[in-house]
Amino acid sequence: MGVHTDVNTTVAERVRVLFVEDEFFIREWIAQSLSEQGFAVDSVTNATDALSHITRAPIDVLLTDINLPGGMDGTALARRARELQPNLAVIYASARAATLKQEAGKTLRACVLGRLLAVAVRAMPVAVPA
Repeated sequence: MGVHTDVNTTVAERVRVLFVEDEFFIREWIAQSLSEQGFAVDSVTNATDALSHITRAPIDVLLTDINLPGGMDGTALARRARELQPNLAVIYASARAATLKQEAGKTLRACVLGRLLAVAVRAMPVAVPA
């Protein structure tokens, strides 16, 4: 399980990803794939656990399903997470988002997702203290 250099991360500057997905096999597959690419990945199954995680440890990217169990979906989670961390990069992933074709759902290749995460982090503005 080597780290792919195309993501441009090192152990010292690993991108911290919080992955929110309620489907076990998808969560495990994506988390493992991103870890193999050099990302520091934590995963949870719902928005409540995600917010709890964010209050304990800062993250660089929130990768979330839109359709989550409980009272908060992925878009509401992202809004709340950005209240806690205003410059947080957010990427949505959902098989049912905006009536996408079924085959266009969560079929992103893991290497493409890794590149997307790396680009999202680099594109976020740096917070400047007031």
